[in-house]
Amino acid sequence: MPTLADLCDAHEDVIEVCHVPFRDFGGRAAFSGPIRTVRCFEDNALVKQALSEPGDGAVLVVDGGGSLRRSLLGDNLAADAVRNGWAGVVVFGAVRDTAELAGMDLGIKALGTCPMRTVKRGEGLRDAPVAFGGVVFVPGDILHADEDGLAVLPVEDDEA
Repeated sequence: MPTLADLCDAHEDVIEVCHVPFRDFGGRAAFSGPIRTVRCFEDNALVKQALSEPGDGAVLVVDGGGSLRRSLLGDNLAADAVRNGWAGVVVFGAVRDTAELAGMDLGIKALGTCPMRTVKRGEGLRDAPVAFGGVVFVPGDILHADEDGLAVLPVEDDEA
């Protein structure tokens, strides 16, 4: 797999680089796959629903509004993601159970941590474009991530 820097050099005109200083929490630093999305706020019911389904190598991008007051991903949901074949999860918000997450074969990027669980109202939206960090994450486009950050290529321009 080419590095993110190599992809940026090769696709400078079409690649979108996310300008959010995400931290790595999973056991897999480099990951890529087709984007699937959830938009929610301090409620991870739709995250749980998505990760309980076959991932087929996809990356779940969770727009949690940047909240660090509730954790949208913990060890149980991450274990579901691993079992169901997800390549990674990007959380524009918080995660918890970080010691366990570090040992899982899953790419996980998030803003930070919070030990508080979410409420479960089932509110939010799945598989619609979400935007943060200067990038619009469109379901089906390809997300690439490594230690340098993350970026998105339209599916028709991705050759990695």
